[in-house]
Amino acid sequence: MRTARLVEPRRFEVVETDVPRPGAGEVLVRVRGCGVCASNLGPWGGIRGIEYPMDAGAPGHEVFGTVEEVGPEVAEGPPRGAAVTALSFHGFAEYDVARAEDTVVLPPGLESAPVLGEPVACAVNVRRRAGIREGDTVVVLGIGFLGALLVRLVRGDGPARVVAVSRRDEGLEMARRMGADEVLRYEDDVVARVEALTGGRLADVVIEATGRPMPLELAAKLTRVRGRLVIAGYHQDGPRSVNLQLWNWRGLDVVNAHERDPAIYTQGMIEGVRLLETGALDLRPLVSHVVSLDEIGRAFSLAEERPAGFFKAVVLPGGAP
Repeated sequence: MRTARLVEPRRFEVVETDVPRPGAGEVLVRVRGCGVCASNLGPWGGIRGIEYPMDAGAPGHEVFGTVEEVGPEVAEGPPRGAAVTALSFHGFAEYDVARAEDTVVLPPGLESAPVLGEPVACAVNVRRRAGIREGDTVVVLGIGFLGALLVRLVRGDGPARVVAVSRRDEGLEMARRMGADEVLRYEDDVVARVEALTGGRLADVVIEATGRPMPLELAAKLTRVRGRLVIAGYHQDGPRSVNLQLWNWRGLDVVNAHERDPAIYTQGMIEGVRLLETGALDLRPLVSHVVSLDEIGRAFSLAEERPAGFFKAVVLPGGAP
């Protein structure tokens, strides 16, 4: 099979490898597509602790495809031929294996769609961890793929008011499309505007979805006394300095909303697929770039540079349509 291997920072090679065989409790997935996650950009750019070349297909984990083979000891799981999305870790390839219990069958109507179950599960789990209540004012900092999903999910709950903050015009436009009540740029006086909206109280919940230092610092300034600061951004480019005095004084609940339990991830995928099926979520406006496996380097460059109109790149091992 053809698979991409990250041989050194910023350089993939497409190589031929054997098709993996599913082990006990696993399924073999013929990959239709795999999204490029923001967390992939650390290995792409070269961060401490990564050894090159990486395993073939890594670090692809936003997989959707079709079950090609069912391994032994799969008592319950997706049948051969089922369209699925899965937790898988070598998805920049024509085939990958996943645990049957971490594989979600797609309902009719979604079999041909780019169902990126893993990042949707991230958004679902962030919303759950945020503990949003009726009447809350929620600020989402950063309107990329994850931030846009979070705006939609929070607005879908109805009672919360959502303020979205982005540096990009397309981020502001997407936030409006996803239902944000108010959109702001970072260069606006965001703190003063949120104070005005809340009668000086500030936000009940602030979700930082950028992975960058400045929005993390701003998040604390926007969070009210005994509010919740939720870190959804993936910070992987070094330590962060925070104003712990402010965190202490306001008694903030700081939530690192990154899950690591596969069962929780899978439950998030199940809920996310249900939302996609009902139309409560729609990924089509957010999948902005689709490329073939041979162009995987371009997909990563797009994700890193985030040109106008970019939200998510998806790599199709079988070639771009």
